[in-house]
Amino acid sequence: MEVSVSGLCGIVVAALALFFMLMVLIVTYAWWISPIQTHNKLKRCGFGGPTPCFPLGNIQHMKNIRAINNNDLITPLTHDIHSHVSPYFSSWQKSFGKVFVYWLGTEPFLYIADAEFLKKMSKEVEAKRWGKPSVFRDDREAMFGTGLVMVEGNDWVRHRHIVAPAFNPIHLKPMLTIMLASTNKMVQAWLSQLNSASATIDVERDIVATAGDIIARTILGIMDDDDHNATQVFRKLRALQMTLFNTNRYVGVPFGKYFNVKKTLEAYKLGKEIDELLLSIIQARMSHRSSKSKSDLLGLLLQENGDALTMRELVDECKTFFFGGHETTALSITWTLLLLAMHQDWQNQLRDEIQQLLARHNHVIDLAMLSGLTKMKWVMNEALRLYPPSPNVQRQAREDIEVKGLIVPKGTNMWIDVVAMHHDPELWGEDANEFKPERFMEDVNGGCKHKMGYLPFGFGGRMCVGRNLTFMEYKIVLTLLLSNFSFNISPTYHHSPSIMLSLRPTHGLPLILQPL
Repeated sequence: MEVSVSGLCGIVVAALALFFMLMVLIVTYAWWISPIQTHNKLKRCGFGGPTPCFPLGNIQHMKNIRAINNNDLITPLTHDIHSHVSPYFSSWQKSFGKVFVYWLGTEPFLYIADAEFLKKMSKEVEAKRWGKPSVFRDDREAMFGTGLVMVEGNDWVRHRHIVAPAFNPIHLKPMLTIMLASTNKMVQAWLSQLNSASATIDVERDIVATAGDIIARTILGIMDDDDHNATQVFRKLRALQMTLFNTNRYVGVPFGKYFNVKKTLEAYKLGKEIDELLLSIIQARMSHRSSKSKSDLLGLLLQENGDALTMRELVDECKTFFFGGHETTALSITWTLLLLAMHQDWQNQLRDEIQQLLARHNHVIDLAMLSGLTKMKWVMNEALRLYPPSPNVQRQAREDIEVKGLIVPKGTNMWIDVVAMHHDPELWGEDANEFKPERFMEDVNGGCKHKMGYLPFGFGGRMCVGRNLTFMEYKIVLTLLLSNFSFNISPTYHHSPSIMLSLRPTHGLPLILQPL
């Protein structure tokens, strides 16, 4: 018996030793051998960049540079923001140019701020053959799942085919009334708060909330009696955003999610709770489909869907549009109000244009009236240039791509720096960091010297499918706000844009409002 126990103990010890050795080999390969091989391959392909230190790659260097700039405000207030929001990219550009490789952990990223390089590369690849960096698909699964933003290949074609018609202007027309009602609610709240006098209001906070209200109604068809569900989804998505993008995590490092188990579990828990809320909303809509309006996007998807999208895919699409739909529009309006508060001449020009068009349309805000807001479109384009809510675009090569004699190997991640290109004097001239809406007067690209230098909604076949919804909401909200208030910058405003997936004001946007 003693021999048997002794033999069993030996087997267990040997098994544990073998397991330990196997884990050491796996970690060694994942943390050092594989990335070093890939690094050497990219160097042979002609790509330089900052030297990585595996398994962290360039993460620690990025954190150090970020820490130095973390508390800096942009003073005096200027729109030259690239070195502030991406100080490491700004620094590396000076050493390695506008195309180089940097590393998030063991994941290589081809940084691109060269419009011509991007054009030549995109010509070689069909939309469905672009991938999304797997490291981001895994990291952001709780937020986007397999929604249109993350899905790839033929599945992307299928999703796009189903989703795109829902954003047709014909289907968006009934949503105008919803947008007007939600915005008027905010206007009335502000008027009550001001009580005929001027006061400081954090407009970003209220505009984000209003955009969330609008998207809950236009995407999910949520009415007043279901407000609690919409509010819960909105709050949990915002909490998930903070968990994923406002904490020190090691994205790209194999097994990095275990470095901060608390945040990993928190993101997973929030994702599951959001899924359950959205699932209950979808199931309720399906069980009462005949009695509910189909003018919202979920209703249109259910109407057209059949068996094309699974329940899981429907949840992920609703989650994607709920977050992307309110965030992009709210931040576009927020940054526009900052710019108009700084440039009173343009604020007055837009207000005059609105009043003239309303007079011609019997003071009714409809699609015909909104289509005449020419100067507002110039301002919107310039705001999207200076402060793009989507400050970068990510792709992954699903096959080898040859560009300018260089080979981008299959599996290489790409980080396209939209902020850098939107502020590049070589593309826009010496006034690249100045607010000049007139640059869009006769050119939809604002006089940019390269068509790929202006990417407010991405590029190619994967361009943002919901941009028509954003355009309409932007014009409605600004029309009502400029018709009721004048805006000036508050002394309490601290200019410090930051990237937390989207480009947002770190300290909110307090403005002095005066009722008209």
